[in-house]
Order: sequence, then C-alpha cells, then structure tokens
Amino acid sequence: MDDVKIGEILLPGDEDTQGHRERQIRARFWPTLKRAVRQVPFSRDLIAAYYCAIDRRTPTRVRGVLLAALAYFVMPIDFLPDMFVLVGFTDDVAVLAAAFRMIQGHIADRHYEAADLALADNPDIADGVRGK
Repeated sequence: MDDVKIGEILLPGDEDTQGHRERQIRARFWPTLKRAVRQVPFSRDLIAAYYCAIDRRTPTRVRGVLLAALAYFVMPIDFLPDMFVLVGFTDDVAVLAAAFRMIQGHIADRHYEAADLALADNPDIADGVRGK
C-alpha cells in the first residue's frame, strides 16, 4: 500500500463517521483480534489503541485516526483479504503502524493498563500475544 492510500484510510472523518466506526469497532474488534493475534506483531499495542479510541478523554482528531485504522482492521472487506494465511493481515498492520506513528504519545498508561486487564481476562488472546 502506498502512503496516499494509507493517508486516505486514516482520515479522521466527521462526528457521524466516527460514531459509525466506533459502533463497528465495538462489535467486531475482539472476534477479529482473536483471529489475527498471532499475525499482528503488536497486539498489546493494538488493544491499547482500542481503549484509546473509545476513551472520550482522547483528543477528537486522535480518536478519529484510531477509529479509522481500527475500522479498517475489523472490516471484512479490505485491500488484502484476511483469509489469506500469513499475508492477510499485512495491509491491516501497515495501516495500524501508520496510525500509531501519527498519534504517537497519545496512547496513555491507562490504555495499556486496560489492555493488560483485557489480556488477563482473555487467556486465548493473551497466549497469542505471548506466542504460546
């Protein structure tokens, strides 16, 4: 994927767009993560980004960028279908990595703490993060 496509994907969108994306993410994030956990090399960061995106204290533009990236991650149709083993999530990883670079420093300790609690409550995901 080139930078133009990633830039287009990561547009924060207006309030209605963000609300729609947030509803999609809340519904699809955990099932998608369970499928992808072994293929996404920064799953703990991804979970922290999820909590940052739904945190109302996060600045609107940062939330918008994260919601856009996470929406791309959970959407069943994307540039490279996720059903292709080993390469299916590479486009998702590229979009997420670009989003993380854009919002660097906005994912707070409270988001990582929430991620750690979620991993403690979901051993199947935690095992994937740890590589078991």
